[in-house]
Amino acid sequence: MKKNYFIKPPNKKRRKTDLPWQHPKPKTEDPEALKRINAIMQSPSYRLAAEDHDFLFSDDTLPVRLQLDYIKPELILRKHGIERTIVVFGSTRIRERKTALKRLEEIQKALVKDPTSEKLLKELRKAERILEKSKYYDIAREFGQLVGKAGKGENDNRVSIMTGGGPGIMEAANRGAFDVGAKTIGLNITLPHEQFPNPYITPELCFQFYYFAIRKMHFLKRAAGLLVCPGGYGTMDELFETLTLIQTRKIAPVPVVFIGREYWTKLVDFDMFEEEGTIDPEDRDLFWFADSAEEAWEGMLAWHEANKTPLFDGSE
Repeated sequence: MKKNYFIKPPNKKRRKTDLPWQHPKPKTEDPEALKRINAIMQSPSYRLAAEDHDFLFSDDTLPVRLQLDYIKPELILRKHGIERTIVVFGSTRIRERKTALKRLEEIQKALVKDPTSEKLLKELRKAERILEKSKYYDIAREFGQLVGKAGKGENDNRVSIMTGGGPGIMEAANRGAFDVGAKTIGLNITLPHEQFPNPYITPELCFQFYYFAIRKMHFLKRAAGLLVCPGGYGTMDELFETLTLIQTRKIAPVPVVFIGREYWTKLVDFDMFEEEGTIDPEDRDLFWFADSAEEAWEGMLAWHEANKTPLFDGSE
């Protein structure tokens, strides 16, 4: 008769009998044992490294934090098939017209009660300027729509809108892609004060970064074009870093389009850089101006065709 050598596999997680270390040393053997064990288990050295906040945020573990800040979004972007991005920069303070108009009306009402207030008069001038610039919100939103509609549908993520994930111009660009059912990306940054992402980012493509440097790396890693709308310190920081990286060829050149010639030429005398000899003539040609979403998008498409790096394969 053939013998049956089959042995039933053990349970993957549970044993029938406990191992010695599954119970503390009994008081009958040492009355102080449990007290000492508790002291050991409450010590920071006993915490799992991944659960030890003080350890993770020490100077010594900075390289690990930088890696984690980079790799989580990277893996998710790969999973969703994000190949190239069109990055939109611009002010958080530029809102859609109805919001800007409401703010202006609030200040006007306050001035009726206190017409000589220097503070209110200053706020009035700013509100009027912001209302005027609400046209850039509309342009950024339309641009997001154009990029979102350029692929083969909502599951075509090869070219996607990417912003800093905040309000203002960033919201407008994400909103435009959202309008047409396209997925859209937001890269938020943790700050000392509470903040919220704008509501038009695809939930699974909204990220929080601890380090500005890693966030900037993701802005440019897949960038196939930059739309730069009027903005402040943050916009200028990201803009000039990008131009420097292209100038020095640390990254491959990409089309950089400034929205609002009047704003930008008043804010920065780009020609002066060349006239003073602090940049070369070819560096002045790293960007151009546009005054509409369509003009900017068509320019980017043409740039890539001329560069033999078409954004789409021609079958769309």
